[in-house]
Amino acid sequence: MSKVFFIGAGPGAKDLITIRGAKIIEEADVLIYAGSLVNQEILSYNKKNAKIYNSAEMNLQQVLEVEKNAVKESKTVARIHTGDPSIYGAIQEQMDALEAEGISYEVIPGVSSFTAAAAAIKREFTLPGVTQTVICTRLEGRTEVPDKEKLEDLAKHRASMALFLSVGMIDEVVKRLTVHYDIATPVAVVKKATWPDEEIILCQLGNLAEKVKEHRITKTAQILVGDFIRTEYEKSKLYDKTFSHEYRRGE
Repeated sequence: MSKVFFIGAGPGAKDLITIRGAKIIEEADVLIYAGSLVNQEILSYNKKNAKIYNSAEMNLQQVLEVEKNAVKESKTVARIHTGDPSIYGAIQEQMDALEAEGISYEVIPGVSSFTAAAAAIKREFTLPGVTQTVICTRLEGRTEVPDKEKLEDLAKHRASMALFLSVGMIDEVVKRLTVHYDIATPVAVVKKATWPDEEIILCQLGNLAEKVKEHRITKTAQILVGDFIRTEYEKSKLYDKTFSHEYRRGE
């Protein structure tokens, strides 16, 4: 049965796509990939000499036209997005259009760049006694951010934070964050997490802008902010020998 599959290809490394996603790409007749971000090695999973389109060069209507025509011809479409398609993937408008046409589709989740960035610096976002909240957001650019989600307002929670699509406006990022975060707050910038040319900066909020400019990082980078990067924390109750739960009696 022909269908459109929205696939999260992961943060970069070819082998960080899910097994399910790789299998669908393997058998797909048409591949539409986000060429500005997706590692092109992902396309090599395909074994059917699929027709390949780079969506970086297409508008929404052109993408939908390819999808609709392929399904009419009983072909399977793999719409390949970077990271996880549910985060800044612009897939809702595509899904709604397909639904209006009565075209079947499915979403295959992927590893997001923000979790890949945490893995790169070997840190856990949710430390007991520090924070149990992760905020994924971005600074407004050509795409607006609702007033209730302004960066300086989100910063007041002092939660672990992952900033997408914002490193090119680093001075404004620092200005907004320091409204509530101390300048000594630890920060990490991870450029192209899991790619061969991955780059990591560990610093403090106070010298973040300086470090980013020094390394000439202007895009494809996650900014991670919060005490989870470097602080004391409480041990988890989950593995505490004195703590009882459904599967284990505490000592």
